[in-house]
Amino acid sequence: MKVAIVQYNAGNIHSVVLALQRLGIEPQVTDDPAYLQNADRVIFPGVGEASTAMRYLKAHGLDDILRRLKQPVLGICLGLQLLCQHSQENDTPGLGIFPVEVRRFPPEDKVPHMGWNSVSNLKGALFRGVPEESFVYFVHGYYAELSPFTIARSDYILPFSAALQKDNFFAVQFHPEKSGKVGEQILKNFLEIG
Repeated sequence: MKVAIVQYNAGNIHSVVLALQRLGIEPQVTDDPAYLQNADRVIFPGVGEASTAMRYLKAHGLDDILRRLKQPVLGICLGLQLLCQHSQENDTPGLGIFPVEVRRFPPEDKVPHMGWNSVSNLKGALFRGVPEESFVYFVHGYYAELSPFTIARSDYILPFSAALQKDNFFAVQFHPEKSGKVGEQILKNFLEIG
């Protein structure tokens, strides 16, 4: 199976590579449009700032490539936020896959939201075999609003989308590559999605 990890000048790619290697997959980290289009699966991870990341995607023509992908695509953390319509982080337009707004957490508690938190209302193939209220690892100061595309939710200060799905696009706000056995199951499920 050809698994591509999108290289776009955002952090956290190495831990995703290691998580996939533990599942017996040797992914290719690339910003090559042809490779991305021909991969069996595409993972769009990231830790960083939204506007800088979007500038890189646009400068390299990756914004249009990502929108046109037909195979299963998994956004992780910043990847989820960039797949949305718009982020309040530096007033950044996203890729628009999910017609969802990304907002900054209100400063009613420690921001960013960092650490283990439970996910609930789990739906779809991405969460097959994952028990309700499983704990996963989050690091984020912005969140995607709840929407009809929400396939998992979590609560920190307020309820938010822990995962989204639309057609072949899947996205998680948490880090499955840092979420132990639960995260491993989610990555395995993604690799097995038909």
